[in-house]
Amino acid sequence: MTADTPVRTSPLADWDPRLPSGLNAREVPFLTQLTLRVTPGSAAATAVEGYLGYALPGAGRAHLDAAVEALWLGPDEWLLVAPAGRAEELTAGLRSAIGEEFATVTDTSAQRTVLALSGPLLPDVLSQGCALDLAPDKAGVGACRTTLLAQAGVTLVVREAGPRVVSLLVRSSFAGYLAAWLADACTEYAGVT
Repeated sequence: MTADTPVRTSPLADWDPRLPSGLNAREVPFLTQLTLRVTPGSAAATAVEGYLGYALPGAGRAHLDAAVEALWLGPDEWLLVAPAGRAEELTAGLRSAIGEEFATVTDTSAQRTVLALSGPLLPDVLSQGCALDLAPDKAGVGACRTTLLAQAGVTLVVREAGPRVVSLLVRSSFAGYLAAWLADACTEYAGVT
């Protein structure tokens, strides 16, 4: 008897959001996500930056214009995000670049899913459950904040000012809850164009 290969299912595989026309939402599942822990300015950080081809972003920032994006999560922690299926290649490349220096690279791809949100209603909807100031001068392109949205931990990345386009990285176990909250938060905007 042989074991069947498990089928990978995204946390929001059956999600069919009924949202007003001023807000678009879709799940972007299965992205490669690597947690990088390294001391800024160290030889290991320099090696990682050489491998990536850019400097790791500072506090509250994300580097978005690369095949491998880097999201700042803490003083010595970044989340590296790339298309699906690149975890082994990137982990091996980073570990090779780091060599004997001290840093850790951990594949955390299965931990989170990503919600891509866009539209003119986005700031109003997010403000119902998020305490962050999302004004354009406070949350410009590349802003990256770990916060609570409707009591669910998320990493919010601003991709277009306003914010008109954001990515929400949420733990897979909270994805259904957050999707339901999002639909509920849009109830008052039904019929708004």
